Amino acid sequence: MVVPEQGRSAGSPRAGGRWRWLRWVAAVALVALLVGEGVYLWPRLHESWRALTEIHWGWAAACVVMQAISLSAFARVQKQLLRAGGVRVSQRRSLSVIYGSTAMALTLPAGQVFSTAFTYRETRRWGASPVVASWQLAISGVIAALGLAVLGVTGAFLVGGSANTLALIVPVAGVIALIAGVRYVRSHPQSIVGIGRWGLSKYNSLRNNDPDTGMARLDEIVEQVKSVRLGARDGTVSLGFSAVHRLADVACLGFACYAIGADPKIYGLLIAFSASKTVGSIPGAPGGLVIVDATLIATLTTAASISASQAVASALVYRLVSFILVALVGWVVFLILFRKHQHEDLHFDLAVEQRERTELRERTEQPSATHPLGNESPPRE
Repeated sequence: MVVPEQGRSAGSPRAGGRWRWLRWVAAVALVALLVGEGVYLWPRLHESWRALTEIHWGWAAACVVMQAISLSAFARVQKQLLRAGGVRVSQRRSLSVIYGSTAMALTLPAGQVFSTAFTYRETRRWGASPVVASWQLAISGVIAALGLAVLGVTGAFLVGGSANTLALIVPVAGVIALIAGVRYVRSHPQSIVGIGRWGLSKYNSLRNNDPDTGMARLDEIVEQVKSVRLGARDGTVSLGFSAVHRLADVACLGFACYAIGADPKIYGLLIAFSASKTVGSIPGAPGGLVIVDATLIATLTTAASISASQAVASALVYRLVSFILVALVGWVVFLILFRKHQHEDLHFDLAVEQRERTELRERTEQPSATHPLGNESPPRE
C-alpha cells in the first residue's frame, strides 16, 4: 500500500513542474509583449492622457448605449432562433444569458469553451432539446461570422482595396447549408433516416457491433430536428438583429473615437473593428488582451487616419466599455441569477435526460398502439 502511494507522490511533482514551466513561459511572453508595447507607445502616452482628460462625456455615454444595444440585439437573435425550435423565452432571460456568457468569454482562459457550455446548459433549462440547443449556437455563431465578414469586405471596398471574397463566401455558405439541411430533414425525415440507418449499419458491421446499435439515438436526433421550424420570418429577423448587433458595436468604436476628439474615416472603423474581432477570436489571453488593443491602435492609425495618440485613447475608451464594463455587468448578472444553477447541474442533467427519453418513447409507441396504420401522431405538448 505504501509503494503505490509513493509512486503517485513522486509523479505529481513532475506533472506539476511541467505545467509550472509552461505557466512561466506564458507569463514571460506576456510581460515581454507588454514591455514592447509600452516602449512603442511611451512617446505618445502623454498626448493620449491629455485627450482622455478632455473627453466628451456625451459621446462616451453614447458609446455605452451602443454597446448595450449591440448585446440586446444579439440576445434577440438567440431568442428568435430558439423560437424556431419551439422554445419560448423572454428577451430579459435571453439577454441575461448573453451578458453572463460574454463575461466568461472575455475574462476566463479558454473563455469561449466556458461561454458555449454555459449558454448550452441554460437553453436546455428553457426546454431546448440537445439538437435545438446546439443548432442555435451553431447558427448564431455562423451568422455573427457572416456579419463580421461583410463589415470587413465593405471596409476594403470603400477604401478602394481588394477584398478576399472567400471570407464572405464561407460564412454565407455555412448559413445556407445549415438552414437548408434542417429544413430538408424536417420535410423529408424518412430519407434522412434511411441514409442514417444505412451508414450506421455499415459502421456497426465494420466494428462487429449489434446491427441495431445507435438506431434509437438516430431516431431521437431526427425527431428533435423535426421540431425546428425556421421560416422566412424567423430567418429574416435573426439576420436583421445580427446586423444591428455588429453595426451597434462599430458605432460604439466610432463614438469612442469622437469622445476623445478624433475624426475617423468610416471605412477605417469597419476595417479596424473587423481586424480586432478576428484576432480576438484567436485562443490566447482572455478577451484578446494586448493583441486586440495593439490591433485596434495599429488599424485605427493606418486605416481610420487618426493620430497614434488618438488611436491609443480611442482604443482605451472602447475597451473600457466593450471589455471592462461588459465583463463587470456580466459577472454581476451571473452571480445574481445563475450561480445557484451550478450546484444543481447533475440532478438537472439526469432529470432532463430521463424526461426526454420518456417523451420520445411515448411518441414512438403511441401511434402504433392507437393507430394501426401509423398515419397519425399524438399531439405535442
